[in-house]
Amino acid sequence: MKKTKHIKHFVTATMCIVFSATVEFSYAQLTPLDAEEPLQAVEQQLENLTESGDDEVTEDDSYQQQLVHFIKTPINLNYADEGQLKELKILSPIQIYGLISYRNLLGSFLNIYELQAVPGWDIALIKILRPYITVSNRLNFTSDLNSRFNDGENTILVRSVNVLEKSKGYLNNGSATSNFYQGSRQKLLTRYKYLYKNLLQYGITAEKDAGEQFFKGRQGSGFDFYSAHLFVGNLGVIKSLAIGDFSVNLGQGLIQWQALAFKKSSDVLNIKRQSDILRPYNSANEISFNRGAGITLKKNNWEATGFVSFRKIDANFKMDTVNLHGYVSSLQTSGYHRTSSELKDKHIQSQLSFGGNINYTVPNFSAGVNAVHYNFGYPITKAPNLYNMYALSGKQFGNYSIDYSYTFKNMHFFGEAAFDESLNKAFINGLLVNMDANVSMTFLYRNISKTYQSLYSNAFTESYLPNNESGFYSGISIAVSNFLKMDAYADFYHFPWLKYRVNAPSSGNDYVLQLTYKPNKQVEIYSRFKIEKKAINYNPFEVPLDPVMQKAKQGLRTQFSFKLDTRFTLRSRVELSWFDKKGNRPQNGFLMFTDVLYKPLLKPFSGNIRFQYFETDGYDSRLYAYENDVLYGYSIPVFFDKGYRYYLNIKYDIRKNFSVWARIAQTIYRDKNSIGTGLDMVKGNKKSELTLQLMWSF
Repeated sequence: MKKTKHIKHFVTATMCIVFSATVEFSYAQLTPLDAEEPLQAVEQQLENLTESGDDEVTEDDSYQQQLVHFIKTPINLNYADEGQLKELKILSPIQIYGLISYRNLLGSFLNIYELQAVPGWDIALIKILRPYITVSNRLNFTSDLNSRFNDGENTILVRSVNVLEKSKGYLNNGSATSNFYQGSRQKLLTRYKYLYKNLLQYGITAEKDAGEQFFKGRQGSGFDFYSAHLFVGNLGVIKSLAIGDFSVNLGQGLIQWQALAFKKSSDVLNIKRQSDILRPYNSANEISFNRGAGITLKKNNWEATGFVSFRKIDANFKMDTVNLHGYVSSLQTSGYHRTSSELKDKHIQSQLSFGGNINYTVPNFSAGVNAVHYNFGYPITKAPNLYNMYALSGKQFGNYSIDYSYTFKNMHFFGEAAFDESLNKAFINGLLVNMDANVSMTFLYRNISKTYQSLYSNAFTESYLPNNESGFYSGISIAVSNFLKMDAYADFYHFPWLKYRVNAPSSGNDYVLQLTYKPNKQVEIYSRFKIEKKAINYNPFEVPLDPVMQKAKQGLRTQFSFKLDTRFTLRSRVELSWFDKKGNRPQNGFLMFTDVLYKPLLKPFSGNIRFQYFETDGYDSRLYAYENDVLYGYSIPVFFDKGYRYYLNIKYDIRKNFSVWARIAQTIYRDKNSIGTGLDMVKGNKKSELTLQLMWSF
């Protein structure tokens, strides 16, 4: 045993010398502002989710909150469990298994640099993780318990977002028509949160969207949306206790997954859904969460979770005049309650849900049984369109599944088999393989029946919801050298039944190749080429029947980042897109921006600025770009037609625990007399947004 310890000390000392010579860190730079700039792969993931039509992603700031929390209270790798490591959304299952196995074999880490000896870990990964992790002696439980209510952090955040130009919806305000925005133009968010590590969290969130009333009319209680939560972790046999609002994440997302989940991107290893089943909820998204209570109990290798939730949700209510009963034609997911018609849909449907999980885990194997059931106040009856033939309907339904994961040496298998109340089936199975220290591969197959239905689910599929799809995905990541990395994937998928705006069974495929070049600490360049072929209704000549045709969209992007010194970073992107390049009506797109980021050490002022130009031939060649915003906020606008955009984002620390953010952004279009459509239409060629935020921590 002594010999093993001596060897470990020698290896650790060697690692320190090598690692220190390879990369330098400045602990003073690790501030919450760092979380306003997501990891490159995360930035691309968020852009991809928005491009695929998931508008709710920009309302979910839970991941940004976690990154800030991990910077302030880093994860201690000497006692972090699998659940905490999963929350980083950075580590693959093989890397998590490698760390825990190493720790079990050789004991606690002596130094952060020892991580180089963990199988599947390298310097590049440790550099990414460094702001969020630490190693130290574990606190005893008694001290930990006493600290829960005294040593945590209270945070109060207030944010206001305002579009400076009046849209058509506000110009109609007060007229005879009811089709106007009845509230003010400000979007308001207020949030209080108390947090102590991952052991105790409680708080309340209140939000009002632009156009919604505030302390008047139907909103006499003030904000349009309120959310409160209490979450306790690691209290003896109780692993998690959630009261109020919380999210539930089961299996691989085939029956329920309410936390932020990524799909295809250059991060080809991130294909597995990883999270604790119960998570506290304090985001502003009004749709994907539960309201009630949930508990997870853990004893030895067994874990059991149960939850129950009751909510009033938005829905489009209809009356059957023949049978004289009401029904719901669709569930509304926008969360907007601005006009009289939107207010009529507010909380019209009641939803009772309950379910749970039983899981068995040993070091390299895990298996679980999952279930969730729903009861509605009004039956759901979709419009009689062909693509709705197998849509979710009725007053109640349920989903059930079995999921598994197994690690064998350098391979990790995982999957889920699910079915709904009508025994319609869905399957997803994946494999991660570390071929050697420099090469990793991923494979994923899914087969989801056209008749399978689920609610609040989010699996690794091409479609937003896992339904009506089969496909095969394969990815590879190669560390060509210490400074050059190649990531690529190919995905082939088929939709056996009709989809919205696709009036026939169809197929498609995606290919992505990305090269990342990092010769030193100051410079990073990546270039990405993407080809996507997907069938859509395409009828430019307005023939009687909409023909379904496969259209190709190609994209080429290069992004450059250069750290000038300890204060300034320069970042620039150039991106091209081509839609239906060989078709009858091809479109091209172009986008270019330059960012200047200013972060002086130990100074109260910081900020960033962007200048951007874009030009496309139409909406089909549109482009997206992640934008820095105030802390916990971000935006991913869509760009088409011709124009310019700029924004300035600044932060000032009035005191150590009191900060102010301000952001001004404006888009200027060429050759346009109006922007937007419907009630959101703005006269003129400019649209401006102003954001102000205050945060007090104590």
